[in-house]
Amino acid sequence: MKVVFDREESVLHFIDSADGTLHVRYIAGQILGLPLDELARGLDAFNDDVYRNPERRFYLGTLARHGREAGGDFLSLETVDVDTMSQDMLRFFYHRVRAHIDPAVPLVLKPANHRQEGYIARIPEAEIPRVLSHELYSTAAFVPLAAGEARGRLRVFRSEEEYRADPEPLEWQDIVVMPRVPEDIPRVSGIIHAEHTTPLSHINVMATGWRIPNAVGIGALDRIERAGLAGRWVRYRVDADGEDLVLEAAEPGTGGRESTRPATPDERVAVELPDLAPTPITPLSELRTGDGARFGTKAAGLGELTHLLEHGSPRWLGFYRVPRPPRENLLRYLARQLDLPEDADETELGSAAQRLVKEHVQVPRGIVLPFSLQQRFLDSSPRLRDALARLDRTLRDGSADGAADGSADATADGTSEADRIREHCLDVQRLVRTTPVPAPVRTEIERAVDRHLYGSPAQVVRSSSNAEDLPGFSAAGLYESVADVSGTEAVLDAVREVWASLFSPRAVLLRSQAGIPLEHCRMGVIVQEQVGATVGGVLVSCNPLSPQDFRNVYLNISPRSVTDVVTGRGAPIQYLCNTLEGGSRTVSLGTTGTDLDAGTKELLRRLALISRLVQAHFAPDETYGAPVDIEWAIAGDRVDLLQVRPFRTTG
Repeated sequence: MKVVFDREESVLHFIDSADGTLHVRYIAGQILGLPLDELARGLDAFNDDVYRNPERRFYLGTLARHGREAGGDFLSLETVDVDTMSQDMLRFFYHRVRAHIDPAVPLVLKPANHRQEGYIARIPEAEIPRVLSHELYSTAAFVPLAAGEARGRLRVFRSEEEYRADPEPLEWQDIVVMPRVPEDIPRVSGIIHAEHTTPLSHINVMATGWRIPNAVGIGALDRIERAGLAGRWVRYRVDADGEDLVLEAAEPGTGGRESTRPATPDERVAVELPDLAPTPITPLSELRTGDGARFGTKAAGLGELTHLLEHGSPRWLGFYRVPRPPRENLLRYLARQLDLPEDADETELGSAAQRLVKEHVQVPRGIVLPFSLQQRFLDSSPRLRDALARLDRTLRDGSADGAADGSADATADGTSEADRIREHCLDVQRLVRTTPVPAPVRTEIERAVDRHLYGSPAQVVRSSSNAEDLPGFSAAGLYESVADVSGTEAVLDAVREVWASLFSPRAVLLRSQAGIPLEHCRMGVIVQEQVGATVGGVLVSCNPLSPQDFRNVYLNISPRSVTDVVTGRGAPIQYLCNTLEGGSRTVSLGTTGTDLDAGTKELLRRLALISRLVQAHFAPDETYGAPVDIEWAIAGDRVDLLQVRPFRTTG
């Protein structure tokens, strides 16, 4: 229910908003008698008056009813997140609404942003009870992570240990249910997490790429047990705006994308063929987007980002230039965020954006080993070449009879094709790890590290394949990175570990299922200065839980490392940062239980704004609507950007 308090008339309006009635439409039509076309023409000025004016006539809020296991239902009162009410205004509004509600019904104030949380913290809780956003999120029984529908066999595990001990592997048609699904599962038809997780973990990003239904369903394990659905065929549906997941018994059998098979020709993922022409090891700062065929998509993206931060972009402002009817564009909002007058021209906006970027973010220096260097290494060993040929033949045979999907079809000797593929993969990986690096290749790597990473006490060695960050195949977490590397031998070992990850059984099988041939895949390697960090995380320049939300950027944060976020080890702190009107709010405190300090929150708000500029530069078209996924780490008052790639939404 929406609430409007009219200070001029001293009247409190309670609005049944089941039909989607907006505050501003109600005020315009029912109080001011303002035609909707006139409201649309002056919408920004109207919003400024009701949300930002300290002398405003109207106070706007929303009442929501919440249930809890102990203590009965309660109501919460909340403003919108962009509202700039002061502490005194919030206090007045709460007490005015409280006076019109049955005293037997508890009413709490729910701060809408970090600023309001600070205000409320200074008011005694006995005067104004409160509930924070993250406290409500932690009690949500259903969170849709990716919408979709599937029919398959329900595989239920009450722990990761139970899953690891099960002798029957997950297959394409399975729908897996677990407290928190690990990142190394094979391709399945649906996922249900029985505990809270984040949409930005590797497995959830992969699931979005697979276009399968994925949700958090608290109590799902008990619900499935009561219904006797474990091990049975079910229909599973997740709706983005639904109130619960749909899970019901279905007849055995498969069809469409849920069948146990690799991709059909129409579904196969296209990969840019690797360029194996002799190419020198190159600094990140010299790479651009078009270099992905020689160095991999991750390296090319980081190179482009390095160039962008140094030289700016004529596309900086693209996201804010796009019309958002009835608004002609969003440039005045960007001007506010950059502390410029609202009528600042695009030259002023571009210069201010460049200053913001240079002041707050950077890409750590690094070098990239091209695909041609990996090929020289592979060609140096006859045993390695033979092992790759055996793997390739087995994959081709498996693709011909449909067994490369991980099914249990057995060969004449009783070994399944999937098991044969796994054996060949492990053999190739063992040879990659143990084959000596040829002397010329070793010398080239040593010289490049010495020339471009001098003074760096430790490096991180990271993957950069051409078979990742693709539509329908993100490969998030599929390949290896090695941190805390120091010294020539350690660098060489780490490089071989990254090369070997291209041939892991999971990577090979997932690519085969997507129709990506082994011979089309190569691995570049990034050797980058390792930076210290007090806080790390991942952001996407959108709100993945609300695809229509064009204001907010979604951040996952760990006080320890980026790895904790993307691997799902412990739930991260989760923020939404508004990149139009400003402000931010905590969605979840995760497993840390403690929020960040005000200075770090402000730095992350600036990072969210910068991500919109980065999104505009990397956008594939002039709608500038394709979000990006950025890994980052904070050291002091600067943010190191560690990766940028497209983020595939389910929309």
